[in-house]
Amino acid sequence: MTDSDAGLQARLVDVGVELLAAEGAQALTLREIARRAGVSHGAPRRYFPTHRDLLSAIARRGFAELAGRAHAALEREAGGPRARVAALARTYLEFARERPGMYELMFRHDLLESGESGLGLRETSLPLFSLLADLIGAADPAADARRVAAALWANLHGIAQLWRWRSLQLALGDEDSGALLDTVLTAHLGPGDGR
Repeated sequence: MTDSDAGLQARLVDVGVELLAAEGAQALTLREIARRAGVSHGAPRRYFPTHRDLLSAIARRGFAELAGRAHAALEREAGGPRARVAALARTYLEFARERPGMYELMFRHDLLESGESGLGLRETSLPLFSLLADLIGAADPAADARRVAAALWANLHGIAQLWRWRSLQLALGDEDSGALLDTVLTAHLGPGDGR
């Protein structure tokens, strides 16, 4: 692939990321991305043979951004494993709140190309899950860390979606999700001990 091909391929993904932020996942058509990138409507197929391939490349950017935020949060966190799990959970919820369109796309594997021929979504998303499982294992060595990580992730995903839909605010009458996050962490990790 030439530099100009790589540049256009990256530009198509950039335009998709911008369109996703502005208008949501429903706006991500090949035709609209091509139009906004200033190329013919067939040009994206040269780099992304299917719509799913392009959506996957856009989602991969989201996973890279979330991973960068997660690692930065963990570098700032001086506490023990439980505090690091809390920092990772807060980062996940903040990302979901700040980047709702990207967040929604990233976890729609029914829309994304995530198989062997995909654009590395598995290699992009699973390290974050492994990081969470490792932190949980360090916080509670007796736990089935992967299972607890999956349950915690599902709980965090539910919080993010229900918060976005304003269902939690209706149920709790509370604009602060911090107390809810503490409750979730206690449910999955037991009472905190400051570690």
